[in-house]
Amino acid sequence: MAEQEAAEAEMDPENPVVRLCAQGMRAETEGRADEARALYLRAWEAAENDYDACVAAHYLARHQPTPQETLRWNQECLTRADRVGDDRVRGFYASLHGNIARALLDLGRPEEARTHFESAARHLGAVPPGPYQDWLRLCVARGLRATATGTPPAPDDPVPALLTRLCARADLEALSLLLPACMGSLGTPEDEERITTVLRMLHAERRLPEPEQHALAEAIRARAA
Repeated sequence: MAEQEAAEAEMDPENPVVRLCAQGMRAETEGRADEARALYLRAWEAAENDYDACVAAHYLARHQPTPQETLRWNQECLTRADRVGDDRVRGFYASLHGNIARALLDLGRPEEARTHFESAARHLGAVPPGPYQDWLRLCVARGLRATATGTPPAPDDPVPALLTRLCARADLEALSLLLPACMGSLGTPEDEERITTVLRMLHAERRLPEPEQHALAEAIRARAA
């Protein structure tokens, strides 16, 4: 977790392990990677319980030389969180499963990775609303798309082409509505309905060029079929 993640998870800043990890993050952002890793290792060595070890293992996983070691430390982090088993770690699980999934992808194990991306998606509701949850949702959605094995989207879906046109025209207002709904979709019925609602809102406004209005109408009709 970054310093923002620690704040979102309501970590105790007076905890010595959390304090060492915060110092490590500062060193990391200032380009002092070796110092950061040393601080994370000190945090691991200072851990006195499973909660402390969970926090330290997460940071250590960020600075491992191989995908195998990254996976090992992320699995250690998840194991320690399971041992804690209370509200202190409830908001960690989406990130923990997402980190394991990305490590598995790096190791060429997409089926296992998808299992963890799905677990991450189920735990997103425990992450406090805000920019960190939004970013984590995008990461999980990207992972689910990368590991999808079912039927691919219809090739005549007008939404991707519409997004391309909006980007080319730098229509930031329309993009600010449609991009988060599309890129953050986890494929649930609720997420699909959110996309449809945004399409309807943009269509009702009737301010886009005619080809884009037509694409909106086509996308709405396709989703209603």
